[in-house]
Amino acid sequence: MKIDSGSTAWMLTSTALVLLMTPGLAFFYGGMSRAKSVLNMMMMSFVSIAVVGMAWVVYGYSLTFGDGGALSSFIGGFGDWGLVGLEKVATADDGTGIPQLVFVAFQATFAIITVALISGAVADRVKFGAWVVFTLVWVTLVYFPIAHWVWWSDGEDGGKAGWLFDLGALDFAGGTVVHINAGVAALALALVVGKRKGWPKEPMRPHNLPFVLLGAGLLWFGWFGFNAGSALAAGSTAAVAFINTLVATCAAAFAWIVVEKLRDGASTTLGIASGVVAGLVAITPACAYITPLGAIALGLIAGAVCAFAVGLKYRLGYDDSLDVVGVHMVGGIVGALLIGFLATTAVNDGGADGLFAGGGVELLGKQAVAVVATLAYSFVVTYLIAKVIDLVMGFRVSEDDEATGIDSTAHAETAYDFGTIRAGIGSGATAAAPAAPAKKVEA
Repeated sequence: MKIDSGSTAWMLTSTALVLLMTPGLAFFYGGMSRAKSVLNMMMMSFVSIAVVGMAWVVYGYSLTFGDGGALSSFIGGFGDWGLVGLEKVATADDGTGIPQLVFVAFQATFAIITVALISGAVADRVKFGAWVVFTLVWVTLVYFPIAHWVWWSDGEDGGKAGWLFDLGALDFAGGTVVHINAGVAALALALVVGKRKGWPKEPMRPHNLPFVLLGAGLLWFGWFGFNAGSALAAGSTAAVAFINTLVATCAAAFAWIVVEKLRDGASTTLGIASGVVAGLVAITPACAYITPLGAIALGLIAGAVCAFAVGLKYRLGYDDSLDVVGVHMVGGIVGALLIGFLATTAVNDGGADGLFAGGGVELLGKQAVAVVATLAYSFVVTYLIAKVIDLVMGFRVSEDDEATGIDSTAHAETAYDFGTIRAGIGSGATAAAPAAPAKKVEA
């Protein structure tokens, strides 16, 4: 099939947009962290790009989108390891009209950000080396298999496919693969690592709310590539995914700050940024299967539900530092299940009709199976991975390092220079006054 230059250009743009989301996440998480660990938090996102990017090329793409033979329902094979032979393939195997390596690169960015999302649950307290090891092992044993279950098919009617794909569960851009997967993995990792020293009695407020808003804006910008790019073409499916991504996020952000106002008496910048992310998460699996009005309804529900869900950690006693569980796991579940109610083939005949479109409960049941399977597999395997790493090399920094701050102890850097400030003696001074001793600043 001849290469479609328009679709190829759109997919190259979408790939760059999705990659930008991980630095955006670094700002979002970094701003929510304390000043003494902001660099470590951002490094966890950036090193995910480095590690997962290489693993994806060497064997990740092959395991995710390759044929695993007798095991093809559950995992791919190594037929495309190292992308050997794909350099000159003109188009994707499914005839989308884009070079196959463009699809490879696009999907790499999904694997990268999924791992980075998990890091927010363990801010302030994990060894950087242990995180690097976890990144490689987790993406191999958890992300690649689940992505294969949901998205892989050999493209033939009645042919081989991942078992959730074959079941007919719908996940257009990663509600199960990315968000439920990362959210429940974050819960498992937080349980293994344990609570921060002083949590929840000591206040651990975000140190830089402008960073949080900047990160949310970059995530929203990149998410148009995440969702609309998953159409793999510049056409009507991308258009509906694009508008739904816009309006669902608007609705969720609004719902979150309304809940805050009614519950706490004030709407906050942290709240609207969190609402933005909750809406983006929830619309991800559903963006190409529902109407724009359905997207508004989905966003309102997701924003309100996630606003309440972030408080569960205080009731249940797990220290999810930056609310990965409450936003990504819960938001992903909301979005995946609402497909069973709101989906309609009037929008996308490649989907199915949900309950409100006369399709009965069949699709809802399939969505529930996908949600439960993702939750169970990801939690169990992540917990085991984290336990083994903890036993072998230790996952948590010492109490002294945690109190001092991981930025200085692990990276020999600090985000902010609180050193001496030189001040002039007057308007005509030619020499600066002696600087006052630097004061210790508590994060």
